[in-house]
Amino acid sequence: MRRLIATGAILAAAALLLWVFLPDPVPVETARITRGDLTVSVEAEGEARVREVVIVSAPISGLLQRVTLHPGDQVAAGQVVARIGPVTPALLDSRARAVAEATTAAAAAAVELARSQLVQAEATHDFARTEADRARALFARAALSQRMLDDATLAERTAEATVASARANLAVREKELESAKAMLDSDTASAAACCIEVKASVAGRILRVVTEDEQVLQAGTSIIEIGDLRDMEIVVHVLSRDAVGIVEGAEATITGWGGPDLAARVDRIEPGASTRVSALGIEEQRVEVRLSLRTPPPPTLGHMFRVTARITLDVAQNILRVPVGALFRSGGDWAVYTVEDGRASLHLVSIGKRNEELAEVLTGLEDGATVILHPADTVKDQVRIAQ
Repeated sequence: MRRLIATGAILAAAALLLWVFLPDPVPVETARITRGDLTVSVEAEGEARVREVVIVSAPISGLLQRVTLHPGDQVAAGQVVARIGPVTPALLDSRARAVAEATTAAAAAAVELARSQLVQAEATHDFARTEADRARALFARAALSQRMLDDATLAERTAEATVASARANLAVREKELESAKAMLDSDTASAAACCIEVKASVAGRILRVVTEDEQVLQAGTSIIEIGDLRDMEIVVHVLSRDAVGIVEGAEATITGWGGPDLAARVDRIEPGASTRVSALGIEEQRVEVRLSLRTPPPPTLGHMFRVTARITLDVAQNILRVPVGALFRSGGDWAVYTVEDGRASLHLVSIGKRNEELAEVLTGLEDGATVILHPADTVKDQVRIAQ
């Protein structure tokens, strides 16, 4: 009897020691394997853009008057949006003014000389005309030879041409005098008569005023950008490896712009990629993908607003799905821990399509199995767990 009691006491002590030193179950988070649909998509950032932006530019070089329109204003086709006038002449220093005054005086003297030459030519012409009339009268009475009549006629015509030349010379000298005086005259014409009106070629909203203040512009300088906010597209920049799986007409969802999700569709995929630097300083090859909205854009969505596009690549129906958080690498294979009889059990699996949340299970798991999410280093095969 005493021997049995001692044996029982020893066994109880051993069980107590085993219970004290037995490791506690590892707490884990679990999820069940289910069947359902799996949507594979690619997500990229981009911006909303007005499809056709019209840039109003300066047709000539000149002084732009201050633009009174502001971004957001509505303009009609043919409406005046800016005015350009002549540039104020440059100020003359003392030396330049002295030269201009001397040039003006010389031009005035040339005008007086041209007038004197005109008077002289007119006098010569009057005399030649009188002589020609006398010669014609004498020739009519057979008192003068044909040769002398021809000489008188030639002299008259030569004098007439000299008068015309003198008048033209006087006109040239007068214009030279006006040009010289203009160099000294800094007055400008009135604003109502000096300026060229720049008009909008299309109707729309002003997106941006490129040049607002009064300043001297060269021909072709951009002044205002106009666009129709009702005609917008979404432009996103996708990694080239992801763009390979995108097809025209694919469905997409626009998010991250500050409003409700918008349905969109892929219109065009650019055939070439460009190099862009990511936020981490890594050079990436990205492809420009253009999408059109399925519904009219909301009035709060503006030009060049930042958006995020989620483009659908593939949809798998009624497949076995496992949360991505349960997957980890075991050597070169994918693996998961399942819960069996309160212990973790290691299973190697093969997966197919996947997105950020779920992955398709091809082999290794059955429907309804419970897997451990985000297993820690303390989770090992056959380790006790607590859900």
